[in-house]
Amino acid sequence: MKENIKIAISGKSGCGNTTVSKMLADRLGLQFINFTFRTLAEERGVDLKTILDEASKNDSIDREVDFRQVELAQKSGGCVLGSRLSIWMLKEADFKVFLDASPIVRAKRITGREGGNLDEVAAFTAERDRQDHERYTRIYNIDMNNYQFVDLVVDTDNINPQQITDLIINKINQKYNKLPKN
Repeated sequence: MKENIKIAISGKSGCGNTTVSKMLADRLGLQFINFTFRTLAEERGVDLKTILDEASKNDSIDREVDFRQVELAQKSGGCVLGSRLSIWMLKEADFKVFLDASPIVRAKRITGREGGNLDEVAAFTAERDRQDHERYTRIYNIDMNNYQFVDLVVDTDNINPQQITDLIINKINQKYNKLPKN
């Protein structure tokens, strides 16, 4: 394997980036890094909605989350960094992946993971997408809908996390021709 490989995986909520990032890190024996709004909310003892509301009014929340995750990745040897903006923020990533899924599939996954009413979760997720897009454009000039520069885009609607992980490993093997074929 490429020594100290850094892999960045991004996707909107419900696309599977956390699950796939964990699986990939485990399979490749790399450190998994995933510092998110949810992590910050837990650190501060508040719910996710509170952090998201604060982030909508205060750019320092985004900057803290993004700085901390990139710092963790840069200090690591090899790692898999899974977050909304990792493919943009971890510029030195050796391999970048964007996971995509339709809004209804994303809402169903989130409902399955966190509970709630599907229509309410779908509406909350759509609003979060809108707010995220506005903030990322304003703060970093990043358009989350422009990810064509990555090494791999995966539509996750009809494939499971294991299949996605296998696909990523195969593509990394093609690029570096050195990773184990697990």
